[in-house]
Amino acid sequence: MEQGICIVWLVRAPWITVILLMVIASIPSSKLRLFHELVWSFTGRGKILIPSSSQKWTVPQKYFAHFYVFGVAWTTLLLAITWMYAFKMVPLSSEEFMFSGISRHLTGGSHVENHFEVWRAVFLLLLMEIQVLRRLIESFYVFNYSPSARMNILAYLSGLYYYAAAPLSLCVNLAPEVATFARNQVSEFIDKGKGHTSSPEFDLLSSLSPLMKLGWCQLIGGIIFLWGWLHQRRCHAILGSLRENPSQAKEYIIPHGDWFEIVSSPHYLAEIVLYVGLLIASGGTDITVWLLVCLVVGNLSLSAGETHRWYLRKFENYPANRNVIFPHVY
Repeated sequence: MEQGICIVWLVRAPWITVILLMVIASIPSSKLRLFHELVWSFTGRGKILIPSSSQKWTVPQKYFAHFYVFGVAWTTLLLAITWMYAFKMVPLSSEEFMFSGISRHLTGGSHVENHFEVWRAVFLLLLMEIQVLRRLIESFYVFNYSPSARMNILAYLSGLYYYAAAPLSLCVNLAPEVATFARNQVSEFIDKGKGHTSSPEFDLLSSLSPLMKLGWCQLIGGIIFLWGWLHQRRCHAILGSLRENPSQAKEYIIPHGDWFEIVSSPHYLAEIVLYVGLLIASGGTDITVWLLVCLVVGNLSLSAGETHRWYLRKFENYPANRNVIFPHVY
């Protein structure tokens, strides 16, 4: 139990720290000007990177692909282990789904609740897998970063940490028992050999069936996630098309189409939408997921603000009707 609490707070503490720093960075005070510049010198990238830090302690922005290579590998590992654990150790029957709400309220239902939580974590990790896999494909086949585009080395390291901690945040409450299960499986494999390792026959239908019977929160959250996912895919395709020709590699063009007609950073808005979908699918009861979503909203809102101001400085004919990131709000 204590180990589980330690793991939870090891994940939460960095999220809380970064959120507090972003709150301070968002305060429009001249007394915080040096702090603002320091934050953007470390976190800026591409066109919003502060010129004075454009070469020293930076890496090419195309290294974004590293985030998604690592993210896919790590999320796939977490998903595979958690799904195997759910399939082998906590099978969930139709009756448990049907009466899970009643049993939780009338009898405490810890057994059913635990089973439901495990399969819910599998569902959340599956959504995250869909996201990082698409981002990996886009980093190689959609985006064509300018050769001069850079990002600070701290931003690069922070990105790697994010794609380690974000998937873990979706299943952190189960981490100790899933890790124990994985260790036991590895030990059994080593001790008895592959030919003698006991494992149930894999049944694809049985492993997918519980995901088809999750609650309304998971259904609604999954739909919202896919809505944001599809719009981000479209917006990234639009951004990628602006530099399809080598002659356009160093040019900046005003993007048009899809949500670009209403906000300057629709790909950020779409990411916020899909993370809200994850939050709803999680049931909204886990503080760790709330912190993850708050961090995403804060980080992308700050970046979108800098991007919008850059567009206004760069283009005299920039559409005046576009908001920063939230239509009719900001």
